[in-house]
Amino acid sequence: MPLRIAIDARHVRDFGVGTYIRNLMQALGKLDSENQYILVAHKSDSGLLTGLPANFTLTWLEGRDTEFSDHFSFPLFLHSLHADLFHIPITIVPFFMPRPYVVTVHDVSRLMFDYPEGWRYDLRRYRFRRGLMRADTIIAVSLATKTDVEGLLDIPAERIRLIYNAPDPRFFEHEPPADARAAGPEILTLERRRILERYQITCPFLLYAGTIRPQKNIPRLVEAFAVLRGELESHPIYKDLRLVIIGDEISRYPSVRRAVVQTRMANAVRFLGFVPFDTLRVFYEAATVFVFPSLYEGFGLPPLEAMACGTPVVSSNVSSLPEVVGDASMVVNPENVFDIARGIKEVLLDHELRERLIIAGLRQARRFSWERTAREVLDTYRNSARMHPRR
Repeated sequence: MPLRIAIDARHVRDFGVGTYIRNLMQALGKLDSENQYILVAHKSDSGLLTGLPANFTLTWLEGRDTEFSDHFSFPLFLHSLHADLFHIPITIVPFFMPRPYVVTVHDVSRLMFDYPEGWRYDLRRYRFRRGLMRADTIIAVSLATKTDVEGLLDIPAERIRLIYNAPDPRFFEHEPPADARAAGPEILTLERRRILERYQITCPFLLYAGTIRPQKNIPRLVEAFAVLRGELESHPIYKDLRLVIIGDEISRYPSVRRAVVQTRMANAVRFLGFVPFDTLRVFYEAATVFVFPSLYEGFGLPPLEAMACGTPVVSSNVSSLPEVVGDASMVVNPENVFDIARGIKEVLLDHELRERLIIAGLRQARRFSWERTAREVLDTYRNSARMHPRR
């Protein structure tokens, strides 16, 4: 008998979790025509959940899960859906969440970086742990995240299932929007150039894409870039190297702003905020090197997105990143500014290394598939539903 599965899609617009929700829904839509899916979203986000088959229904609920009232209003709304199973694709689980439900944990950074100690930490840890312990199954997006959930939250390993994320399939297409493609191959280059000119970006440039939270290590990236610029100041190609950072606005992060001022890199570092998908893909493709010196990642999609676009990657050697990038990235110590600069410089100047990383990167990115992720998630749904037979 088909299941009614309700999924919280209110974070579909987010940078990381939104990628997970959008791609998982599309993959499930291609895979499963039997079960009924009810996606709970904000009405303003309806355009992000298009193209789904008839067994997917959108229902609207305003309000944020950061509001205290969500502990009551969201569970009450879910009860009205009469679903057999619920999926919360983020670690924030309402206190009165109806069961049975599945939770996806992308990382535990809020415990590690937001509130390192004191009553705020204890309260958040209690809330996280309670939400996970009541779940039928916990999906961890990497082995590193699974280990963190077990260690920091004291969750039994048998309650956690490892199911990897994957890059958005559109990153493998290497093409701009349809209207530009229709005009011919020459227009493709002009379209990419037009997008870069719109943002006043010239090549060559290094790229970072992602949020700018403390664990992303952006101040050290800026410092490493300053070191690199000094070492390449007489290089015929890279003397005017730029650093482009796509993510949150810099005004929210004083430490990043201080790093730019102290290194005197204000004229060489650009902060663009979030950009549309097709624009982001152009930046990935045009970047000379993608740099991701994060101190902590639950999975780390941006390096795989860059690899899918044919760009060599420099990434950290900590957390889940070695697990995700394999041998397809130049790995560096994210706590050492000079090692970050060293890794970038080697990829810039060693042509054979660049070519090897590009080839290995494409191969590594293709190891992760949303089709496989959806199959494993669907299997999780079915297993959880079997533990709660209908009355």
